[in-house]
This record gives sequence, C-alpha cells and structure tokens, in this order.
Amino acid sequence: MSETFKLTGMKELEQALAQIGEVGKRRRVGLKALRAGGEPIARAARAIVPVDRGHLRESIDVSTSLAPSQRGDRGAVASLEIHVGPGQHPQAITQEFGTYKEPAQPFMRPAWEAERMTALDLIGATLGIEVAKQAAKAPKVR
Repeated sequence: MSETFKLTGMKELEQALAQIGEVGKRRRVGLKALRAGGEPIARAARAIVPVDRGHLRESIDVSTSLAPSQRGDRGAVASLEIHVGPGQHPQAITQEFGTYKEPAQPFMRPAWEAERMTALDLIGATLGIEVAKQAAKAPKVR
C-alpha cells in the first residue's frame, strides 16, 4: 500500500532549528518529538499483543537504541532514530510473523497502521512547541 504525505513548513523548521544553535539542543528537541510520536504506537502494540506467558508486553518500548542482536548490519539510516517495538524476545518475531507450525498474530504492524497518522501529528506538534521554546531561550543573532 503506497501513501503520499505532504510536508509543509520544512524551510521554516530549518530556520527555527538554526536559531537554537547548539547541536545537542537540536538533537534533544528532535528526539523528544520522535518519542512523542512513538508512544501511541507502543501503547497500541501493548494493547493488542497476545500474551500467554513471559514479558513480551512489558518489553514493548520506545528507545533510541537496539540490542546488538536486533541491529543487524544496516547502521544508522538517519541522524536521529527512534525504535518502537519489543525487546530481545525471540517470541516477538514468531508472534508477529508466525512459524510453519503457528499462524502469525501480528501486533506491531497493526499498531503502526492504526496510529501512524497520530504519530506524525504528534511529531509535528511537539517539534513546533519545542523548537519555539528553545528558539525563545536562544540568544538573538543580529
């Protein structure tokens, strides 16, 4: 399924981020926005994940890092990344995709599909609020 999104205000966002100055502050603003967008997806996944035993539900989180076994060979895709999903639980993969013995019981894909627009809206809103806060605190450049 292909979707089209229209982004507006990127030039203004870049200008506002430039006013913040410090790279560390800009990074914190971006991560806060991405975390805000990831939370609804994580909540939805926790609500629908089938659990017989174990800690799969509790392991679903929003994080900036992956365990070494989850990383693979790909390296960073973007300068800022947030990962939403279960921790290092082999049953997460078999639950999501199934096996030759058990049918799939997906929980991450349906959570993404249900909450992706909410996530994008929250990322945009949080970015706007946080950039405005940080820009107001930054020293004015003449």
